[in-house]
Amino acid sequence: MPTQPYTILLALASVGLVLGCRPREEAVTDPATSVRAMTYNIEDVRTTDLRRADHPRLQRAAARIQHLAPDILLVNEMTYDQPGDPGYRAGNPEGHNAQRFAHHYLSTAQADSLDGISYQPVMLPVNTGVHSGLDLNNDGRVVPTVPEVPGAPDDGSVPPQTDAGRTYGNDAWGFGTFPGQYGMALLVRDDLTVLRDSIRTFRLLQWHEKPDASVPLDTTTFEPWYAPDAWAEMRLSSKSHWDVPVQLPDGTVLHVLASHPTPPGFDGPARRNDHRNHDEVQLWVDYLNQARYVEDDSGRAGGLHEDAPFVVMGDLNADPDDASIFRDAVRRLIGHDRVNGDVVPEASPARQADDPDLDPDDTAQWEARVDYVLPSSNLSVQDAGVWRPTPAAVPDVPVSDHFPVWVDVRVEP
Repeated sequence: MPTQPYTILLALASVGLVLGCRPREEAVTDPATSVRAMTYNIEDVRTTDLRRADHPRLQRAAARIQHLAPDILLVNEMTYDQPGDPGYRAGNPEGHNAQRFAHHYLSTAQADSLDGISYQPVMLPVNTGVHSGLDLNNDGRVVPTVPEVPGAPDDGSVPPQTDAGRTYGNDAWGFGTFPGQYGMALLVRDDLTVLRDSIRTFRLLQWHEKPDASVPLDTTTFEPWYAPDAWAEMRLSSKSHWDVPVQLPDGTVLHVLASHPTPPGFDGPARRNDHRNHDEVQLWVDYLNQARYVEDDSGRAGGLHEDAPFVVMGDLNADPDDASIFRDAVRRLIGHDRVNGDVVPEASPARQADDPDLDPDDTAQWEARVDYVLPSSNLSVQDAGVWRPTPAAVPDVPVSDHFPVWVDVRVEP
């Protein structure tokens, strides 16, 4: 059970929730035909965190989620548990962490004023921390063995990285200090139906297959950064890209387009992560344009059919207000004819007054709009917001450096 200080923090968090956003029942006028879609980067949630039911950071995250009560929730940075993950136990089923989060935290009320929510999980393999066997960062070393991973601190904060962990991760298909780190979890309310046989994933799509790929160049030689053998195998998605169709009670199908492109930094003068972030975001533009090169992991080619309603969700790590040419992809996505880019979730006036250094649409503490729920243009948007805590509810160990972002849409049959 949590200690008394954490109980007090949960109570404060509950008060902050009430003050920071309109409750769900006030925001949605017709629940039978409306869907609340929400994305939340909770920051490096690990298997050892999820095996316990009293992790203080996850309790506070669950309290926020229960207050906002999304029908569809995407969590970024949740470990996909598998061999090589230090919290994985041999013989256990893989990809069970989303179920653990749903069972240990979301189904149990985190405060007297909140109700538990029953979700069905979708958790699929990712590229992060999966070693390539190649020297992708051109440091002359290939270290395919996972080094010792520091344990989680007692206060629930995120464990530190080590030099050995970064050396390993820089040669993984997507950066991670162990397999599955920084994965994704989609949670869908039990009264909706995930059409699992129709899920499409693009984890294995090779970057060079993109006809106009943004190829990183070594700025000293102006030669391609990746050696020919590495470029031939390099995957486009740093985690994965998912198209998860969700059937609503009236039979309508809403496509959830989920991803978490690499941060555009931490990469040296070649800016290879800038290039990759651009093309990971551009993949959704190409998917909506039904580009021929787009082929999913089952071998099926082509994009999303033109009348399909959808939401693009996740931490895209790209702010359209950034003047860099590498943000052109997110600007194209927001401005796409099939996307309703006019709806920009913002913090409430009270919470904006608490954070004057942030823009109203900033979704991260480091002053950027990077987290998105972008509805298709054939959906009716009822409400939207960025939830920020009150200053009094922020503990010494914050839940995340990101804020939850949500949009209420009406899906017409």
